[in-house]
Amino acid sequence: MRRPNPLLWLYYQYGGRLSSRYRDWVLHDATCRTWLVRVLLRTIVWLAPIFAVLLVILVAVGGSWPIALGAILLGFLVALRITLANAMESVDARLAKYGFPPGHASAARRARDADKHAEEEREYRDRWRD
Repeated sequence: MRRPNPLLWLYYQYGGRLSSRYRDWVLHDATCRTWLVRVLLRTIVWLAPIFAVLLVILVAVGGSWPIALGAILLGFLVALRITLANAMESVDARLAKYGFPPGHASAARRARDADKHAEEEREYRDRWRD
């Protein structure tokens, strides 16, 4: 699996399409155990420059630091919430740009975790369903 260099990774985080030689890495990025952390990191990478500029503007205009930081923190939390709500769909759409079938990332994660979920379901039935 070939990983993109830092500049290509940044380009990818901002929605750019990598060449086909990174296709396996993109699949790994969407289906590994830390896929949700990666999605949140992508949001942080997107928002960090915007919030930094907003902070500088708010303080330069004469606003108070606590209010500016509070507003930026609230905006950041809202953005993370929206990201979490749409994480599965956005990752599936990202994979579709690389030629994978729709819903491939979700299906791959479900297949990877099937044994674990089957064991949890069996334990649940044994404990609560007699």
